[in-house]
Amino acid sequence: MGTHGNSIANHWYVVSSHGAVLFYIAVNPDCTIREIADEMSLTQRTVWGLIGDLRRADMLEIRREGRRHHYTVNLEAAFKHPTLSGITLDTVMAELVQKFARSPERRTRQTSPA
Repeated sequence: MGTHGNSIANHWYVVSSHGAVLFYIAVNPDCTIREIADEMSLTQRTVWGLIGDLRRADMLEIRREGRRHHYTVNLEAAFKHPTLSGITLDTVMAELVQKFARSPERRTRQTSPA
């Protein structure tokens, strides 16, 4: 039996890394690769790979402004798993995004020391 510590070996997740990144971007639309990596305990290289997969699956749109990339979740994209065939991201994510989406100003206030 394993211990109940915070070791990642003792945890499992309902959402894959791809799904977690997609949800994170949906509620943090102006996030950076570094922020995603830090929040999810992943390397920036891993996040770049996940974002590339999501973009190729038409679930994520990327635009570049200056030196920054900006990401937008394509809520009209369909899930790729056969069990979820015909279900769009909008069906699952729209309410969550509306409820939890953070503007850059709100995110800054929440993460800045008081």
